[in-house]
Amino acid sequence: MLPIGDKPILWHIMKLYAQHGHADFILCLGYKGHMIRDWFRDIRWHMADVTVSTRTGQITFHGDEEVPDWRVTLVDTGEETMTGGRIRRIERYLGDAEEFLLTYGDGVGNIDIPASIDFHRQSGRVLTVTGVRPPGRFGELVVADGLVTNFLEKPQVTEGRVNGGFFVASRSLFRYLSDDPMLVFEREPLDALSRERQLACFAHDGFWQPMDTFQEFQMLNRLWHEGRAAWKTW
Repeated sequence: MLPIGDKPILWHIMKLYAQHGHADFILCLGYKGHMIRDWFRDIRWHMADVTVSTRTGQITFHGDEEVPDWRVTLVDTGEETMTGGRIRRIERYLGDAEEFLLTYGDGVGNIDIPASIDFHRQSGRVLTVTGVRPPGRFGELVVADGLVTNFLEKPQVTEGRVNGGFFVASRSLFRYLSDDPMLVFEREPLDALSRERQLACFAHDGFWQPMDTFQEFQMLNRLWHEGRAAWKTW
């Protein structure tokens, strides 16, 4: 729920999906999940102007056409449950869907969601992970004749990829998930999928940035306020 601008990072991630027509969300709640429940319950209060009658209690919202038309299922998956256990606990809310999209709640990017889905279907694998270039820890100086000619703030590394957290999954993924709440998705399940050659990688060379530190929180907010938020594709 940490904000970028005046909206939580979760809203930014959901806007990316909704832009491509994916507006039916299931949120795995854990520690302080009540804060997420409260925010979505009161989303019109957060986003629309409002008139309240102090005598009758009547509430009138104005300009709530800006409120997104999303269907959000909030699932308590346990405060201590690990990533694999959380995914396992939301299977029943998928209905008869044969594939679904999956991501974390702490990173943004200009991911081509439709292209990742097409790639997943063409691969025929159980799971597709978006492989990204990890951002560098330090700014890169471009130097010529002893003078800095360019400064690249936290450039992405050019070699190797990491798990960018945007997945496309087939329903058969649940065969790799146990009921153990301590199951870590990134360990046994992904290890097994990779051994069986059932884990595909969709390469993303565009913008991607997690919010793991206070410095990254500041950077993302600075990009947003300066109109340089590359993940804002809507």
